[in-house]
Amino acid sequence: MNREFLINILFLVGINLLIKPLYIFGIDRTVQNVLPPASYGIYFVLLNFTFLFQIFNDFGIAYFNSRNLSRHPRLISKYFPNLLMLKILLSVLFFFVMLLAAWIWGYWPQFQHLLWMIGLNQVLTSMLLFLRSNLAGLGLYRWDSVFSALDRLLLILICGFMLYSPGFSSDFRIEYFVWAQTAALTITALTTFIILTRYTRLPIFGLMGWNPAFVLLFFKKSFPYAVAVFLMTIYTRVDAIMIERLLPDGAAEAGIYAAAYRLLDAAAIIGFLFAGLLLPMFARMLHQGDDVGALAHFSFKLLFVFALPMAIVSWYWGDEIMRLLYLQANAYYGHVLGTLMWSFVASSGIYIYGTLLTAGDQLKRMNMVFLSGLVINVILNMILIPPYKAQGAALATSITQTGVWLGEMWLLKQHLQVFPDKKMMLQLLLFSFLSLAIIAFSHALLPFHWLIMLLADAVLIVLTARLLHIIDFRQLARLLIFRR
Repeated sequence: MNREFLINILFLVGINLLIKPLYIFGIDRTVQNVLPPASYGIYFVLLNFTFLFQIFNDFGIAYFNSRNLSRHPRLISKYFPNLLMLKILLSVLFFFVMLLAAWIWGYWPQFQHLLWMIGLNQVLTSMLLFLRSNLAGLGLYRWDSVFSALDRLLLILICGFMLYSPGFSSDFRIEYFVWAQTAALTITALTTFIILTRYTRLPIFGLMGWNPAFVLLFFKKSFPYAVAVFLMTIYTRVDAIMIERLLPDGAAEAGIYAAAYRLLDAAAIIGFLFAGLLLPMFARMLHQGDDVGALAHFSFKLLFVFALPMAIVSWYWGDEIMRLLYLQANAYYGHVLGTLMWSFVASSGIYIYGTLLTAGDQLKRMNMVFLSGLVINVILNMILIPPYKAQGAALATSITQTGVWLGEMWLLKQHLQVFPDKKMMLQLLLFSFLSLAIIAFSHALLPFHWLIMLLADAVLIVLTARLLHIIDFRQLARLLIFRR
């Protein structure tokens, strides 16, 4: 299973590392640079606002479907028609609740033109995740990998034309960016649907039928998934809304927070891909009674070797990174980034071990951890945002993610008997100390350009991971070449 995981994660990460960073830094970043800070800030706030109602849009369907199909692939002929109809009904409910809340919170009618389109994009994104969950659940990981990046590739083409074409670039508006997302998501979802129905030989016609008894059973079984998605979404997305609401210059501060969050999103691509690939694998292994600890720890070590240096680099070089990326950046931008990126270390643990808890039917217990994280996050934001603004929200996020990660590790030890051994913990502790020393030394003493020093740091950190046997290149090669 380690070999299967490694081959598919390399394929998945390869595709996404070619396309998604190009989108994030070539398109999304450029959009923010060409717009006034408050304009993109409002878009970022509204985007996070719509995320708060994802429980109505998804109700945990993607997680439920991927996990159950990976155990019982033949059930797709029963699941797919019912869940497809349910997705459509939930989308209508999502729009109703989202627009009602927007009116209550004062976002409607001032931003109605953006809310409609952002809401539609959320529906399309959720539909695409559902369609891809069928591919992942059936073990069609490489098709899933292709469709995980196709919408971003289309956005690169569409927005690239608008941003660099004289006819559009001189009068670029945030609405153009939102409309381009709609077009890219629509094309990707339709293509995924066609491939899925043909590959699985499901008839395109006749898929809209549904069984009310099945839907009621689904709601009962998927409720923990829906609550998990809801709580995770709120405690990771409410910070931008609270910045806009708690500060007189909230839109501009939200724009600064969005600039830092973009790099967190870019780094989190790998963690998100790990989780999507691991969920059906963990579910299948647990169903078969296989030991999942080795795969979980193997995956976490790979991700940790990337995540911790990213956080340390952002702490020491945040100012230089943000000035390189953003026209309006100053030292404050760097401080926000340096604080926020520590949350990525904890998120890496959540991506791996939270996925294992999900596959192991521990959602009810995990939801208590998420609920605690939500309460802590809201309280910290209320305390930290007024005096420290966007940096306060970044600190609240890092503290919250760390608490959630520790809570998940406790659940793993208590209920799945999965926990890092002393050797692994010592390896990671030594790696952390040496990585911090390498980056701090190069930042303080070496008289070269900071990009050259970062490249040298990366080489030294990889060698450090190898010397500590966190990364074993021979093992990686064997996993790629030989079946076990």
